[in-house]
Amino acid sequence: MTSRRLIIGISGASGAAYGLAALEMARSAGVETHLVVSRSAMLTLHQELGLNKAGLEGRADVIHPVADVGATIASGSFRTMGMLVAPCSVKTMSEISTGITSSLMSRSADVVLKERRRLVLMVRETPLHLGHLETMVRLTQMGAIIMPPVPAFYTKPASVDDIVSHSIARALDLFDIDTGAIKRWGGLKESVRDTLLAQ
Repeated sequence: MTSRRLIIGISGASGAAYGLAALEMARSAGVETHLVVSRSAMLTLHQELGLNKAGLEGRADVIHPVADVGATIASGSFRTMGMLVAPCSVKTMSEISTGITSSLMSRSADVVLKERRRLVLMVRETPLHLGHLETMVRLTQMGAIIMPPVPAFYTKPASVDDIVSHSIARALDLFDIDTGAIKRWGGLKESVRDTLLAQ
């Protein structure tokens, strides 16, 4: 049975809060977390959340330097549930799709794909040109899951934190990690449905 370890990557796209929420929610669900943060992501973490490298200490079970291509998560023999990149920049997505492993971020993702484990990329870019879309198709064909963090409004979120938490909880669902944080859709109430269908 695969160990309950999850690699979480934070790349340089806007939305660093997604990565931090993933760390917190996975750990609360009893999952061992292995974090890798790109250089660009450190800038985004500081810009968006006021965090520096020291501010990441204690948020993951293990923090791997992005330049350490000899880390445990760079090998397929180190068993994990897979990898979540939240957020995922177009640069990181493109490196993964071409098999370029110039950093631990792309190397870890490549390992996850070659071992047929789950790779979920929360791509944060809009609008998308044809090159972006073709890259997403290629990654999907390779076995990755492209999951842009699209808000669900049926949950009636009251804050940005609610939106972030729901998106991350749905992403962790893809690894069979139930965080208990999702207001799951139960269908329309019968009275509401009958009223709508009668119109």
